[in-house]
This record gives sequence, C-alpha cells and structure tokens, in this order.
Amino acid sequence: MKFLIIGHTVEDHIFFRGKNQQIKPGGIFYAAAGMHYFKYVEDEIFLASSIEERNYHLYSIVYENLNKTYIRKVDTIPKIHLKVYDDKERHEHYENLTNKLEIDSSSLNEFNGIYINMITGFDISAEDVVNIRKNYSGKIYLDIHSLARGLEPNYVRNFRPVPDVNKWISSVDILQANENEILTLSKYKDELSIANELFSRGIKILIITKGDKGTTMISKEETALSVFDVPPIKIKTENRIGCGDVFGAVFFYSYIKFGDKIKALNLANIAGGCIASYQNINQIKNLKEDVFSRYT
Repeated sequence: MKFLIIGHTVEDHIFFRGKNQQIKPGGIFYAAAGMHYFKYVEDEIFLASSIEERNYHLYSIVYENLNKTYIRKVDTIPKIHLKVYDDKERHEHYENLTNKLEIDSSSLNEFNGIYINMITGFDISAEDVVNIRKNYSGKIYLDIHSLARGLEPNYVRNFRPVPDVNKWISSVDILQANENEILTLSKYKDELSIANELFSRGIKILIITKGDKGTTMISKEETALSVFDVPPIKIKTENRIGCGDVFGAVFFYSYIKFGDKIKALNLANIAGGCIASYQNINQIKNLKEDVFSRYT
C-alpha cells in the first residue's frame, strides 16, 4: 500500500513544566514518524512537505526512510514557540510562516489513502483540498489542527471559526479535531449536534481527541449515529507534543490497512498514549511493538 502525508514541517521551541526544552522536530514530523514506525514493511509512505538544509538533521531519522518525491527545499521553515500545559490548551507563537505546499494532483490515485494535517493552517488552501477531492477517489483524512486558529498581527494563534468550512468538510472522509478545535467548525456547542451537521456536509467518521479523557469516534450508520468512547491508557505522562498527530496517522493507516474502524481506533488510542509516555523522541522507533504489546 502507498500513503501520502501532507503538512508543514516545523521547528519546535517548547516550554513545558517550567523549562525550555531543546529545539525539536515538529509539525508533520510526528505524523510521518508515527506512520513510518507503525507500518508494515511492504507499505510505502510519501511525504509532501518543505525542509531547509540548516536543520534537516532534526528530521532525517524519519524523512530518510520516506519517499521524498513531494518534498521541496526552502530557505526557512516555520518556527513554533509552544507553551505546553498539563491542564489547559497550549499557547502558540509563530515565526517564519512559509508558502503553502504545492500538490500535483495528476497522480494521486496511486495512493491507498491521503492524510492531511493542517500543522500551520496554511499548509494547503481550501481550493487545494477541493482539487485533491476532485482528482482522488480514495479516502482522505483531515486533522484540522491549526486551521482552527487565526493569525494575529503579533503571530499569536487564537481559535476562530474556520474559513471556507464547507469546502474543507465536503472534501474529506475522516475528520479529526480536539475538544476546542471542533467548536470552530459549527455554530453548535455539543458534540452530537456538531457531528450531525458535519455528516450532512459529507464526512463519514468524526474523531474528537480529548487528551487525558480519551477519544470519541462518531460515525454515521445508515440513519443513526454510532458513538464509541475509548479511555486513555494508563501511563506516566512525559510528553504532550505530537500525541494527536501520531494518533491520527496510526488510525488512518490501520483503518485503510485492516478495514476495521474499531480496531483502528483502539490501536491509535494506544499509540497516542505511548507517545505521551516517551521521554525521548528516539523511543518512537518502538511504537509498533509497544502498541501491539498493549492491544488485546
């Protein structure tokens, strides 16, 4: 199988639990790492992103194992200054926002699935996702991520209603958002009302990640909604970056690979928990083994 991952690569500057951490790989890196280290050997991951020479060493541990046909070199990639908290939404401040990614839609049907993560919110445009849908017949996964955040003059990112929301929603099959992001897609405030509205626009599966409260998956089964809640796995939390990205990548890969959304949900839930328990990014190499050792 072949998968295409789309999203900006960024450089993370993280302040967590009172300390500045080392500069780390960020953005689409986590989704790419999650899918790469979880996949089976016969499958191939393509990445559509942009990189710069200066800090490529941060990402090479994963990117050197991917098909780089859609990767482009740029002078500067975005830097994100993150204040990460255990008990509330993180605070983001951006530098060096780059141009959107250019996606050649002529050969998209070679892929078994397309995973889009709006890392900066400017990774691709609403017109791009409409064009991808027009030229691609397979499943498309969208993590709305920073699409839910506007850009202030000082480059701080605050939540706002998603512009062109109908174009985004009508172009994808599976949608992922956290508890705050989901509120930027609808005038409604409760999950089921939001889900009904989003399903009426065309999505098939809605996933709402809730951190320490687990994950909710809502799907449309004929005329009724099916709701599946999974609790978080029991871990010692050491990290709060990239957990949702790895969750989404593992869910989408597993759903396409096995054709079972419940199995995919449980595998992804464990994967997200494993990432939260890792003290070092190199531990992600053990992701597949760690997930299946907990999966029953």
